[in-house]
Amino acid sequence: MIVDCHAHFVPTGMLERLAAERRLFPSVTLSAEGGGKRLAFAGGAPTRPVAPALSDLAKRRAWLAAQGIDRQVVGGWLDLFGYELPAEEGADWCRFMNEAMREGAAALPHFAPLASVPLQSGRLAARVLEEALDAGFHGAMIGTQPKGVGGGLDDPDLDPFWETASARQATIFLHPMFACGDDRLGDYDLVNAVGRLTDTTVAAARLLFSGHLQRFPGLSLIVSHGGAALPYALGRLRRNHAIHPGQYADPLEGFRRLYFDTVLFEARTLRFLCDVAGAGKVLLGSDHPFPIGDSAPLRIVEETPLGAAERSAILGETAARLFRLEGGAPAG
Repeated sequence: MIVDCHAHFVPTGMLERLAAERRLFPSVTLSAEGGGKRLAFAGGAPTRPVAPALSDLAKRRAWLAAQGIDRQVVGGWLDLFGYELPAEEGADWCRFMNEAMREGAAALPHFAPLASVPLQSGRLAARVLEEALDAGFHGAMIGTQPKGVGGGLDDPDLDPFWETASARQATIFLHPMFACGDDRLGDYDLVNAVGRLTDTTVAAARLLFSGHLQRFPGLSLIVSHGGAALPYALGRLRRNHAIHPGQYADPLEGFRRLYFDTVLFEARTLRFLCDVAGAGKVLLGSDHPFPIGDSAPLRIVEETPLGAAERSAILGETAARLFRLEGGAPAG
């Protein structure tokens, strides 16, 4: 079974229902500009237009067949997570998205949906995660900035979420936000080329130094885009730990518990990631359907020098276990 662990999906029915029942969410605005639908949260700027490819099931089915992918783990689109909303409304917004995701994903048997949770409140995020897992979701996708723009995932307010994820042995997929807080990224599409990597690196490094992976050992955390700079910077992280004795958790201990996708585009980089983390911690990913994603995700696995066991783990064995696909055992 070939499993793509990193993809995005926005059910058409979600936007249609939102347009018909706008009274549901007073802090969410839906507009149509330039032929595309945009949302705005709590008076903030509108999102980018929702790309039609996020919702097109016919094209998705054809793409999966052409790539030879049997299952695709799908989260929502980070622009729509609504972390800027008031906490209670944000929780209801995530429930609304999760219901739409569950119904929309049922239309394509390839899909294994991930839930969204309201990171603006750790208490509510824990509750929504429990509800989603009980409803059959395969885990959750979370953003790097729990305040929408800014904030750290090591914030003590989020401890109830991490505690619940650990207790439920949940798989959490960590994905960067679009806004990265650096004006220098405004040109050359550097938000995609570089900003996503720096955003992920900072968010994950905080979890390593805070000791979250040791404090909450039951959860499995997948870091998108091959772990961003973490594998390359591991020596520097360890040095930072060494020169501050007793102040921070050992980043190597946390790193050993992380998982990573293959959205790297270079066979040499994938081989390096496998050497540093172990192929058993690497999962096939595409970031479909975005242009910056890998349009032929199996190619990098084919081009990388890998043993048979390594290849099998990357292509689906580890994903089946982590996401409990087709009877896969709970993650250990």
